[in-house]
Amino acid sequence: MTDNGVPAAREALLRRMYEVFSTDERDTFVPRCLAPDVDWPNVLDGVRLRGHDEVRAYWSRQFAAGHPLVRLEGLRLDGDGEAVVATVRQGMRDADGEHWAGTVEHVYRFGGDGLVTRMDVRGGPAGSASPPVNPA
Repeated sequence: MTDNGVPAAREALLRRMYEVFSTDERDTFVPRCLAPDVDWPNVLDGVRLRGHDEVRAYWSRQFAAGHPLVRLEGLRLDGDGEAVVATVRQGMRDADGEHWAGTVEHVYRFGGDGLVTRMDVRGGPAGSASPPVNPA
């Protein structure tokens, strides 16, 4: 258990997931962090995705539109003591550089095998009204 109450293995997995999201490792890392039937939010269309292939296709679509950025700012256990909440700053990289927007929370649930089974996006702190970018 880490100082923030998050089990060490879950913290390590999420930190690595955020590190590789903006790299070419993103697609190959999916099976090592997401359950095969992962339930993932498609915030662009307001629907839920199921499984590795749908998540990969969604991320490809995001990267085709621009280069999304997510910077992990902190992890903590959710109020239920099970889910892990990642506070992230979101942004976009373009020819003019990096443009950072507000923060959001990504809420992760895990299966018995330690892989992410579900991710949800919560609006960020007061004053953060920009649309969320998925990390992972």
